[in-house]
Amino acid sequence: MDNQTKQTVQQIPLLTVKAGPRDGDKWIDRLKEEYQALIKYVEINKKADNDWFNIESNPLGTRWQGKCWYIYNFKKYEFDLEFDMPVTYPETSPEIAIPELENKTEKMYRGGKICLTVHFKPLWSRNVPHFGIAHALALGLAPWLAAEVPHLVDNGIIKHKEDK
Repeated sequence: MDNQTKQTVQQIPLLTVKAGPRDGDKWIDRLKEEYQALIKYVEINKKADNDWFNIESNPLGTRWQGKCWYIYNFKKYEFDLEFDMPVTYPETSPEIAIPELENKTEKMYRGGKICLTVHFKPLWSRNVPHFGIAHALALGLAPWLAAEVPHLVDNGIIKHKEDK
């Protein structure tokens, strides 16, 4: 993990409530912590001029969707992102999906779910229940985009909307 990522992640609040979607009022408490961590992460990114996603959930906090983007060669590549909270959350991290990139890279599973097994999942399991959605974005999706988008562009697999 590079120093900038490490410094950013250290500023994201750690969560304390160990609850998932089936845990009633405890889940509501967990969601409050999730939102606080996400708000802080967005503030950190905006302050560093590194705004790269927006996200919202359904009223129950079980389905999340939004947009993420990556700037490469001075062009912005924007993608829809989505995930459902696993019933075993927070023991199991969310499986973040970028459906439009399905079958375009080996580092992706069915349904456009990005591959995080080797690097991110062990880190997540060591940090249950302290990691949340903001951590999954910072330590999972952000590095995945940084690795995959340039590769996909350079190999002509994806094109910028202006080049289509």
